[in-house]
Amino acid sequence: MSSDVRFTDFKSDKQPTWCPGCGDFGTMNGMMKALAETGNDPDNTFVVAGIGCSGKIGTYMHSYALHGVHGRALPVGTGVKMARPDIEVMVAGGDGDGYSIGAGHFVHAVRRNVDMTYCVMDNRIYGLTKGQASPTSRSDFETSTTPEGPKQPPVNPLALALASGASFIAQSFSSDALRHQEIVQKAVEHDGFGFVNVFSPCVTFNDVDTYDYFRDNLVDLKEEDHDPTNYEAAKQVILDSNKEYQGVMYQDEDSVPYHEQHGVTEDMSEIPDGAPDDAMDLVREFY
Repeated sequence: MSSDVRFTDFKSDKQPTWCPGCGDFGTMNGMMKALAETGNDPDNTFVVAGIGCSGKIGTYMHSYALHGVHGRALPVGTGVKMARPDIEVMVAGGDGDGYSIGAGHFVHAVRRNVDMTYCVMDNRIYGLTKGQASPTSRSDFETSTTPEGPKQPPVNPLALALASGASFIAQSFSSDALRHQEIVQKAVEHDGFGFVNVFSPCVTFNDVDTYDYFRDNLVDLKEEDHDPTNYEAAKQVILDSNKEYQGVMYQDEDSVPYHEQHGVTEDMSEIPDGAPDDAMDLVREFY
């Protein structure tokens, strides 16, 4: 940990290839600022990303990083945290990567309460594959593959997290830079799985869920006297389908992260040479 780190220390020398105006620029800047503000530095940070427009974020950030396969970023992040509980793990993904092919891994990472931050860039569309409906698209959202809309309700990732036993649930807007950073920072500081669904508009393929739409419709819980430690209040906000909320919806202040529950406190990344004792006997028994 260091108090001398600036968020620019987390910028790599690779230029992002996102479309001009993409919400992911703001999402990434907030992530880097949150890491710097919490005293982390690139040498003790591991960024994991899945597939989609968000997938190359580990290339654009200066830290240890791995660009995983579709929907599998969270298992990688879990493995990193179990092997090195002393480092900061941040996982990034999109609504397709996290709530479709990766939905099963999302549920189990949440319920295990692995001590890492998960920022999902939710643009409510598949952007990298040129504009198909995603799990969070509106039921009437017209695309080339759903000309009359998906005709099914969108996934509510906040409700999915709550039902899975989440200890920290939040939502932010990539264009509200200071508020977004503040929310991600709280997720980083949380002892356990810090989940932030980030509204990150796609300016190329989604002309419905735009910057103007979110600016006009977002309700900030900071101004609503919301108590994030109150489970029933959190449930009421999360299940309210008539409003778009920003802020920390729920936080369990008594959360105990997975590695502490199971006594994993030391570096487990060093593997001794040779097979463990009796390993070959076990292999022979089954093969």
